[in-house]
Amino acid sequence: MTTNQMNTITSKLEIATFAGGCFWCLEEVFRQIPGVQEVVSGYTGGTTTNPTYREVCTGLTGHAEAVRITFDPARVTYDQLLDIFWQAHDPTQLNRQGNDVGTQYRSAIFVHDERQKKLAEASRARWQNSGAIMGRIVTVIEPAGPFYPAEDYHQEYYRRNKQQPYCRFVIAPKLKKLGLQE
Repeated sequence: MTTNQMNTITSKLEIATFAGGCFWCLEEVFRQIPGVQEVVSGYTGGTTTNPTYREVCTGLTGHAEAVRITFDPARVTYDQLLDIFWQAHDPTQLNRQGNDVGTQYRSAIFVHDERQKKLAEASRARWQNSGAIMGRIVTVIEPAGPFYPAEDYHQEYYRRNKQQPYCRFVIAPKLKKLGLQE
């Protein structure tokens, strides 16, 4: 493959950024979706440059634990990723997911352009009105800002730690619910 062909392929990839509780959960869900090229756990939506996990956990940086998804829109659309996002967490819980509590666990869609914003807003309204989600969706939609990859030990956490209690009791049931590999 020539360099020009490779650049053409990579230029067609898009980015989606979602927050919905612990990034370990979303990372594994999206990692298994055909058309997703890469999923990186990290921090976004805050004010501190290059925050650490310890800093984000204080809630003082304003960051959310999030995943940055690089995907091929010819294989999986942004709208399809949004549908998975709504099913992979509880978008009615404000600043928490289960026992994970704090603003770093908020439900958010960080949009990279006006098209993503319109699709995210339409998707949120569709899911709110569908009856599939009980309660009011509290997910915020805001412009994507700087994204800081989390420390190495957070990357591909589920793949490397499937037998850990958090993975067995929190992540595995999400995968099963979505028909993904445990």
